[in-house]
Amino acid sequence: MKRAETSDGERGATPTGARARRPSLIDRIGDQLPKIVVAPTFLITLVFVYGFIAWTTYLSFTRSTMRPSMVWEGLRPHERLWGNPVWHTALGNLGTYALLYIGLSTLMGMLLAILLDQRIRAEGALRTIYLYPMALSFIVTGTAWKWILNPGLGIEKLMHDFGFQDFQFQWLVDPDMAIYCLVIAGVWQSSGFVMAMFLAALRGIDGEIIKAAQIDGAGLLRIYARIIIPMMRPVFLSSFIILGHLAIKSFDLVVALTGGGPGNATALPATFMYEMTFTRNQVAVGAASAVVMLMTVCAVIVPYLYSELRPKGGAHG
Repeated sequence: MKRAETSDGERGATPTGARARRPSLIDRIGDQLPKIVVAPTFLITLVFVYGFIAWTTYLSFTRSTMRPSMVWEGLRPHERLWGNPVWHTALGNLGTYALLYIGLSTLMGMLLAILLDQRIRAEGALRTIYLYPMALSFIVTGTAWKWILNPGLGIEKLMHDFGFQDFQFQWLVDPDMAIYCLVIAGVWQSSGFVMAMFLAALRGIDGEIIKAAQIDGAGLLRIYARIIIPMMRPVFLSSFIILGHLAIKSFDLVVALTGGGPGNATALPATFMYEMTFTRNQVAVGAASAVVMLMTVCAVIVPYLYSELRPKGGAHG
């Protein structure tokens, strides 16, 4: 009888316990709240980023001119793109600009970080000064440097006012030198950001390593060249990825500073895409150039993501 009563009691208690453990409506909403909050952003990104990427890719294979067309044309727009000499000029300009922009921004940022790492006076003020250009948009940067480099307003006029009448600085209107004006403005804006990355890496290095090298008689220059800088390879890679992405999609700096001129001396793929799409009414060719730019960005970013996200170390732990 006791067993039966116990069994009946357990059977009677089970539903009550289940009801007590059942989450309330508020608990269920609380569990789903993060998904509810993120859902609108995810939907907007899905439609207005990846949706338009798919739409642009489709247009690059159609007969679109002034307006989008659904008439499939295959690879003809891409053939017209690669047969356009301005496109080849834009790619050559991008190679020059990207090489100098990435290299000089990385070098300047690293040197500034090493300088600030010496615990100099007014470090906070200097760090703010170096970082300030990154807070500006490329439109503001391009407009400011357009005034500075303008022969009639900027450096050349200033030197003439000081009495140096033979001084000339006309890179902005020289087809052979205008691309370097873009490099100057780009490096000025981005080197502070690179400095911040390198400075964070330098401050994360164990000071005991430096002390041990100093005890062994290594000078400061050798310590940085042989020990510290090789330890910052991930920062170099991150700098290359970020600056490479900025260089490939550079548009507003070019528009504000040179407008792609003189002639096509500073035309880049982004300005070529805009001109073909909105000025020359060649939507398919402009979409094809955008697809090439997207593939180039992916070629830069995907290997980096693979190296960062793959499992570290061997699988034989």
